[in-house]
Amino acid sequence: MSFQFMDPATLGERLDNGTRTVIVDIRDPNSFAAGNISGSLHLDNENVQAFIEQNNKSQPVVVCCYHGNSSQSAAQFLFEQGFTEVYSLNGGYEQWKVSFPQHCS
Repeated sequence: MSFQFMDPATLGERLDNGTRTVIVDIRDPNSFAAGNISGSLHLDNENVQAFIEQNNKSQPVVVCCYHGNSSQSAAQFLFEQGFTEVYSLNGGYEQWKVSFPQHCS
């Protein structure tokens, strides 16, 4: 078994419905600061270990990058660390901000 894919519409529904979902953004710090999915956490090599240790591994995690490519390897990594429900966001942040600008910070 492995990570799964999630399209922006499904994530948008989860956010609108208040479904508990952790969103992690693996883009560089400047890109994250310039715009991100509301409520997302910036995840990088410096804080990934703390994230793994401090989060409930049964909680859904959605990994976001620029276009949905790099997030796949990060999602697989989190799955291998024991997270049971991990998704890579199809289209990444670039697709997200077009589809759901109301959910951007």
